[in-house]
Amino acid sequence: MPVETVTIPGPAGNIETDIQTPAGTPRGIALIAHPNPLQGGTKDNKVVTTLARTLTGLGYVALRPNFRGIGASGGAHDKGIGETDDLVAVAEYAMARFQNRTLLLAGFSFGVFVQTRVAKRIACERMILVGPAVNRFAAETVPENTLVIHGELDDVVPLQAVFDWARPQNLPIVVVPGGEHFFHGRLNLLSQIVTRWCA
Repeated sequence: MPVETVTIPGPAGNIETDIQTPAGTPRGIALIAHPNPLQGGTKDNKVVTTLARTLTGLGYVALRPNFRGIGASGGAHDKGIGETDDLVAVAEYAMARFQNRTLLLAGFSFGVFVQTRVAKRIACERMILVGPAVNRFAAETVPENTLVIHGELDDVVPLQAVFDWARPQNLPIVVVPGGEHFFHGRLNLLSQIVTRWCA
C-alpha cells in the first residue's frame, strides 16, 4: 500500500504524518500513536507499522504521526500533554479530509498513554492499545469497546501492572504467549488478533 507523507499544522508546529489509504470507500479512520520518543520511538516503529498495515487492510485510513520534536515534526517533547493536543489536531484533519467521523484510536506503549488522553477529548468508535506502559505513565480509564494486547513476557511493562490497571475497569486483556514488549517474532499474531477483533 502506498504511503503518503503530509505535514499537518499543529499547536507546536507542523506534524509529520504518514497516511495509508485503503482501496474503495474507507470504513473509518485509524490514528496510531508511537512509543516514547525519548527512547527512540517514531512513526516507523514495527508495532506501529504493523497496526497501520493491518488496519488499512481492514478498510481504515491509517495515520501515523511523529510526535513533536521527532523527524520533521515541530516542537519539543512535552511528556504526553502537548502530544495529546497534536493527535487531536491530526484526528480533526483526517475527519475533515476524508469526510468520515468513525475514529479508531490505537497506540503502543507511551502512545497508549497519549491515546487514553485523546479519548477524553474526541469521540472514538473503538480503541486498540498494545503494550500499555501503565507502570510508567498514568493512563486514563478507557471505553469498554477497547482491545488491550500485552506480551506474556514483557520486561518493560510487567503483565501484572496491566492487570492492575485493567481490573477496576473490568477490561479484558489479550495476552500473547511468549510475547515481549516489542513483540519480536509475534507481529503476525498481533495482526491476527486485531483482524479478528475488527472483522
